[in-house]
Amino acid sequence: MAKIKFDSVEVGQTLPPLDVPVIEHANLVRYAGASGDFNPIHNDPDFARKAGLDGTISHGMYVMAQVGRLCTSWADQKDIAYFGVTFKAMTKLGEKLTCVGTIKKKFEKDGKKTVTVSVEAKNEAGEVKAGGDLIINAV
Repeated sequence: MAKIKFDSVEVGQTLPPLDVPVIEHANLVRYAGASGDFNPIHNDPDFARKAGLDGTISHGMYVMAQVGRLCTSWADQKDIAYFGVTFKAMTKLGEKLTCVGTIKKKFEKDGKKTVTVSVEAKNEAGEVKAGGDLIINAV
């Protein structure tokens, strides 16, 4: 992955979007195994319904991981100074997400060049599932 060149990015510029395939039960089972998060609202539809949901929902951190994939497809991981999101809405099975980013600020202080990108994951209806910031140390 190439370094982000401060002079080659502009406020308002968008990152190439990352399309996430439809979320299936198997994605959540694999994520539970990898993360150790076996909360049954993510893998047991009957339990999820008893908890007041329409069915199983995605792990919030699974959605955040997809936004993280967007970030590391654009910038070298070692140049990431910060990455964080706030969870905005539940993600259900069958939804397809698109992760997007828009450069919202760039500045130089004490010779250090920094680029801040607003990032989010949204479904096909445009509902934002998670949104936050990516801060990059640029060259």
